[in-house]
Amino acid sequence: MLENTYKLLIVEDDKDMAEVLQKLLIKWRFDTVICRDFDDILRIFEEEEPHIILMDINIPSFDGFYWCKKIREISSVPIIFCSSRSSNMDIVMAINNGGDDYIQKPFDSHVLVAKLQAIIRRTYEYNRLDAQLMECNGAILNLDDTTINYQTESLELTKNEFKILKTLMENRGKVVTRDSLMRQLWDDDIYVNENTLTVNINRLRNRLEGIGVEDFISTKKGMGYIIQ
Repeated sequence: MLENTYKLLIVEDDKDMAEVLQKLLIKWRFDTVICRDFDDILRIFEEEEPHIILMDINIPSFDGFYWCKKIREISSVPIIFCSSRSSNMDIVMAINNGGDDYIQKPFDSHVLVAKLQAIIRRTYEYNRLDAQLMECNGAILNLDDTTINYQTESLELTKNEFKILKTLMENRGKVVTRDSLMRQLWDDDIYVNENTLTVNINRLRNRLEGIGVEDFISTKKGMGYIIQ
């Protein structure tokens, strides 16, 4: 199972099949969105900003090859074709139009999930390690230049802001005590008023909200702070 939650856009005109896929993928911790408007898939893609797309070929208006090609004009997001069509030419067209993989219906659910997990690891998990990036809830912290990026926005962090975010993201899902954070920020032999940490946290929250990252750092009263 993948460490993080990734958003997956299902482009499938068979409503029953789309809902079956959604229920399956939710069990595997994917945040799934079903495309309902097949006349403007590109707009939906831009609005939802999925990490991966599961694309049928036979869909209304234009086929999956067309929409894959259109998406490739603006994004390199992974696209897996999932179709009952099985000729070699269909597979070649899927790849030539920008698809990353092809799975034929009916499919084994374990094979589908394995393919999705593998392509996400290659695209996001491994690349994140290579590029010295940390990701939480769509926010990406660059360890090399101490910036945080969210969607199209970027924020240059101060030294303390960077240390706070790095520590909390490294301990995602765990409460980091105030004492622990203060040791990260200031030497033990320097007296620092405890309220200084509160000021730093609040300023960081405000700056994050300025680039659209809201409710990122939660306070656990009497304990410390956490990023879920």
